[in-house]
Amino acid sequence: MKKLYLFFLCISVLASAFFAYSCRNPSGKYSNPKGYDFTKPDKFNMPSSLQEISGIAFYKANSDTVYSVQDEDGKLYRQGWDVKKQSNMKFAPKGDFEDVAFLHEMVFVLKSNGDIYSFPVTEVVKKESNLVKLHKQVVPHGEYEGLFADQETNKIYVLCKKCGIDKKTKALSGYVFDYKSGTDSLVAAGAFKMDLNQIKALNSELKASLSPSALTRNPKTNEWYVLSSTNKLLLVADSNWKIKETHRLNSSMFNQPEGIAFDKDLNLYISNEGDEVIDGNILKFKYLVTEKK
Repeated sequence: MKKLYLFFLCISVLASAFFAYSCRNPSGKYSNPKGYDFTKPDKFNMPSSLQEISGIAFYKANSDTVYSVQDEDGKLYRQGWDVKKQSNMKFAPKGDFEDVAFLHEMVFVLKSNGDIYSFPVTEVVKKESNLVKLHKQVVPHGEYEGLFADQETNKIYVLCKKCGIDKKTKALSGYVFDYKSGTDSLVAAGAFKMDLNQIKALNSELKASLSPSALTRNPKTNEWYVLSSTNKLLLVADSNWKIKETHRLNSSMFNQPEGIAFDKDLNLYISNEGDEVIDGNILKFKYLVTEKK
């Protein structure tokens, strides 16, 4: 009888341990890119004004100040890391604003219809700016949420979330622009596509579909990081947009991932929109040096 009791006790302990691990990472299906541990974030909860936080960015990759936009107000928000009090600058009427990026001394904000707003960095300390330029209809009709600015080439990248051109294909389109500072203009400089069949080839449990919510590039590896809130997925692609890795995200931690950015120390940040129960937040994942010196 005693042996039977010990047997069931052991089974109970093992089952409890397995259950606890499964809740954190059921079936081991969650993963993260090399150099990061997605189970150990530094969490920064947002104030109510940023409950619907979307895109995030850092000026010159300095993480002492976080810049962000949210889904409804045409405002650029700024706040110190882990400081809830925010200041903001109005750049547009209410709308659906999805991503933000800095290109040298300019700020760019992407609206969901593909329109892009630009204004000088010096304007961010004001309540409202009269130096905002609206770049309308620079991309085909569709829904857009991913924006990236390349400091070396002066190019702006815009990624489709849902575009008519991709409707009958297993592909995702994006567009590239040269920014001309003299005229504050965006000049078409090409396009690119991501083959979504590569997702299923890397993980047979996933569908060959994607609705991107944010875009950035790893400054160390030059790999593209494409985030999807709808799919709860992070993709890593090479410089030619070939998908190399798929990382499923745990919804208990990533409530609604809408923004992504790196700082100058290679730390990775992912912003999450909140809901009736959970505050909007930004999760910081410290870069773990894995290479031998």
